[in-house]
Amino acid sequence: MAGQGQRNGGGNRVIALQAADIQPFWLTLKLATITTLVLIVLAIPLARWLAFGRSPLRPIIETLCNLPLVLPPTVLGFYLLVSFSPVSFTGRWLQDVLGLKLVFTFSGLVIGSVIFSLPFMLQPLVAAFRQLPSNLIDAARTLGKTEATILARVILPNARAGLLSGTVLAFAHTVGEFGVVLMLGGGVTGDTQVASIALYRKVEALDYAGAHSYALVLVSFAFVVLLLLRLIQSRSETRPC
Repeated sequence: MAGQGQRNGGGNRVIALQAADIQPFWLTLKLATITTLVLIVLAIPLARWLAFGRSPLRPIIETLCNLPLVLPPTVLGFYLLVSFSPVSFTGRWLQDVLGLKLVFTFSGLVIGSVIFSLPFMLQPLVAAFRQLPSNLIDAARTLGKTEATILARVILPNARAGLLSGTVLAFAHTVGEFGVVLMLGGGVTGDTQVASIALYRKVEALDYAGAHSYALVLVSFAFVVLLLLRLIQSRSETRPC
C-alpha cells in the first residue's frame, strides 16, 4: 500500500508539473495575440505614411522603427527597464500619474513586445504599399474618395499579402522573444514567464527533458509559421494582376 501511495503521489506530482508547464504557453499566446493586434492598429497608418509621405523625416523615422532588427534584444530590454523603472522620471510619472507599473508586469511585456516586433509588421506592409500602382490611388482621389476610404478599399485590399505576412511574422517573433521579455519582465512565474523563459529556466535547472518539451513545441511552431509564410507568398505570386 505504501508503494502504491508513493506511485500515486509521484503520478500526481507529474500531472501537476505538466499542468504548470502549460501556463507559459498560454501566457505566450496571450502576449503574441495582444501584441499583434496592437501592431496592426499602429503599423497600418505608419506604413502608409512611410510609403507615401513626403516628409524629410521619413528616413529617420523608418530607421528608428527598424532599429530592433539589428539591435541586440538585451540592449533594448535594458533601456526599457531603465526607462520604466520607478526610480526614473518616466517610470515614476507613469506610476504616480497613470497608475501604470510596467517593470516585471504583463503590461510592460506588451509595450516591450510592440516596440521589438514593430519592424516585422511594418516592413512587409511598407513594401506592399510601395508596390501599389500609383494610378489606383490617383483614380480614387479623382473620384472624390476620402483618404480613409482609399486606405480601407484600395490600399489594404491590394496589399493583403503584405498585411498577412506582417501579421504572421509579428506574432511568431513575439512568441520567440527572449532578451526583451527577460530584461523587462524578469520571468515571474504565472505573470511574465513566457515559453522561451521557461525553456531557459529548465536548462538552468538541468531539467533537459522539460527543456526538450518546450523546445519541440517552439520548433514545431516555427516550422508551421515558415510554411504559412511560403503559402502566402506563393498565392500572392500566382494571383493574376
